[in-house]
Amino acid sequence: MTFQTMVSQLAGAFVTTLTIFALTLVGALPLGLLVYFGRKSRFRPLSALVKIYISIMRGTPLMLQLMVVYYAPNLLFHMRPPTRFMATIIAFVVNYAAYFAEIYRGGIESIPAGQYEAAEVLGYTKLQTFFRIILPQMVKRVLPSVTNEVITLVKDTSLASAVAVVEMFTLASRIAVAPHSPGMVTFAVAAAFYYVFNYLVAFVMERLEKALSYYQ
Repeated sequence: MTFQTMVSQLAGAFVTTLTIFALTLVGALPLGLLVYFGRKSRFRPLSALVKIYISIMRGTPLMLQLMVVYYAPNLLFHMRPPTRFMATIIAFVVNYAAYFAEIYRGGIESIPAGQYEAAEVLGYTKLQTFFRIILPQMVKRVLPSVTNEVITLVKDTSLASAVAVVEMFTLASRIAVAPHSPGMVTFAVAAAFYYVFNYLVAFVMERLEKALSYYQ
């Protein structure tokens, strides 16, 4: 296999990596906010249930969660399992939503209580207070933590191999051990893909953080 062919194949597999990354963010970022609301709910059974969910997601490996999502429907309920790719997206979304929920909680609870009181005096409803006053400040405060999770997500996409989803790292491993392959050069190229994309993610998040600096 030539170097050019290897790079081309890795680039094609990186599309799968990017798809997992993008769909996870699209699902986990808003779901994390809903999980936060559930955790802070005054309805204690719901709050307790959400706390257990967060504890399980943070306390068990993502690879194990992937395998549970894919194999459990058939083993426990004799149901047809989701496709491997769909199981990957579900597992990633529910896992990262738990982490984002805790990040949101830290950001929201760091906002002084006086802002809620001032909003009430000005006649804002609780919903208006949250979306117009609290949420913009929370976003600014949690961006560094969210950036760390997003960068981790890029690397975690390699765990999709647990349910045989062929993303870039899985393909790199196969190419590296194939006859007449570039060998370890394959992993170097894969590492370059990850590094460049993570650099771009960090750059975009840093610019976004600066754009929101007026909330200070």
